[in-house]
Amino acid sequence: MSVPEPFRRTNPPLAIDDHARENLRFIRETMERAGSFTAVPGWGGVALGITALGAAFVASQQSAPAGWLTVWLIEAVVAVAIAGWSALAKARRAHDSLLSGPARKFALSFVPPVFVGGILTYVLFHAGLVNAVPATWLLLYGTGVVTGGAFSIRAVPFMGLCFMVLGTVAFFCPAAWSNILLAVGFGGFHIIFGAIIARNYGG
Repeated sequence: MSVPEPFRRTNPPLAIDDHARENLRFIRETMERAGSFTAVPGWGGVALGITALGAAFVASQQSAPAGWLTVWLIEAVVAVAIAGWSALAKARRAHDSLLSGPARKFALSFVPPVFVGGILTYVLFHAGLVNAVPATWLLLYGTGVVTGGAFSIRAVPFMGLCFMVLGTVAFFCPAAWSNILLAVGFGGFHIIFGAIIARNYGG
């Protein structure tokens, strides 16, 4: 007489509709990743924030508007170099390309507002309206990040929105607050969101 096997408790089978929902979720997330520019550099953003804080301090020591503007233009060049190098490094680690469709869409959406910001900087400076430059930078940079971020991870457009809000507020703040506001935006926001991106999206 054979000894009966002990009763084994088995997990209930997964319902067909639950299985279908899980598959659809996986497909949707895969398509979102494939259609997004994911090489936004998190640690590069942190580095941008640190250099911006340094620029804000140096700019606050300048007595002439031309000196102040020069400091921030040098910071812009440094920022472009850091962002370009760190984005390229992150793309290589992920075996991705900065010439992919999502990357091109990001660039085509981000560059125009920043280009307009450069033109307005020249116009405002030569018109003697230097006090309006910081708010213009924050607002247009934020606009570029929001529009470019439509083709990137979720944290990017939210960061751009924060820049836009800060830029709008900056138009109504005293001129003496300019470097503080720029430090909060280009320094603080880049550090905070850069750390979030680095932690959740691969560096």
